[in-house]
Amino acid sequence: MSGFYEELVYRIRGEVSDLDRLVQKALRVWSRVQKPENEQDIYLDSIALNLHGFYSGLERLFELIARHIDQRLPAGEMWHRDLLQQMAEEMTNVRPAVISPERIVSLDHLRRFRHLVRNVYTFNLSQDKLKSLMADLPGLWLHVQAELLAFADFLSELSRPNQT
Repeated sequence: MSGFYEELVYRIRGEVSDLDRLVQKALRVWSRVQKPENEQDIYLDSIALNLHGFYSGLERLFELIARHIDQRLPAGEMWHRDLLQQMAEEMTNVRPAVISPERIVSLDHLRRFRHLVRNVYTFNLSQDKLKSLMADLPGLWLHVQAELLAFADFLSELSRPNQT
């Protein structure tokens, strides 16, 4: 099992790097939206796509953890929301919480936004819909990134041979 932990640690750390690139790109583009230009809809599309990718990347990690560590992947119509909540729960004798409960509300906003991006035409996206997400993103990512890396450290400890 320790080989799998090492593989998951590698995956988490690699995904954190990729997620950081998405966050930084969304923030760069958001700064351009704040300036008056004729082509703001193109920037909004870019931001929406990067936020979609950001949450999708987080959810891929959460799925891996649920499937392989928790041995329990939520099912049903609300499985995406349930998965997010599962990651904020400590699994007794299995793992600590992956993310803190304080992150659920902001991450759930991103989850619902991702659903919106998947199910509406991009010309229906407005700057107002993105404003609060982008305002929260830097602080949210700072915390989630630290929590994911702390979880990777937890898994690294599990993969080490007992030194008694």
